[in-house]
Amino acid sequence: MADVQVGDLAPDFTLPSHTGESVTLSNLRGKQVVLFFYPKDQTPGCTREACSFRDLATEFAAAGADVYGISRDSLRSHERFAEKHALPMPLLSDADGAVCAAYGVLKEKQMFGKKVFGIERTTFVIDSDGRIAKVYPKVKVDGHADEVLAFVRELGV
Repeated sequence: MADVQVGDLAPDFTLPSHTGESVTLSNLRGKQVVLFFYPKDQTPGCTREACSFRDLATEFAAAGADVYGISRDSLRSHERFAEKHALPMPLLSDADGAVCAAYGVLKEKQMFGKKVFGIERTTFVIDSDGRIAKVYPKVKVDGHADEVLAFVRELGV
């Protein structure tokens, strides 16, 4: 698993989006990019997190940042999740977990007394040069999107 640090060039990837397009990170140079990795569509914490980014979508756009959600869920699951909650940001499917591994967000967790590997809720802000500007590990959902937006505004384009 990678240990992505502030200042590192963000690991490039191409992933399919629930919108039907593929997203290649390196094609987004010149913009700030917010990647929020989350464990599972339609779960309470992940729904609150996605909806908080949704509620600030116009502010992120005004600040020059594109926002993307990434999980290992299928495109169909992402489609239902986005439709049910009117999510404007593309949700990217990392079905094989390669991008999650590249960003170091796959962690061992305890679930119902068993050890499993899953996504640790983590957000990365990538600057317009494609470098990691900020890492938010072990995200607590409440107030998180506001905190990320404040950093994005501070960073500028």
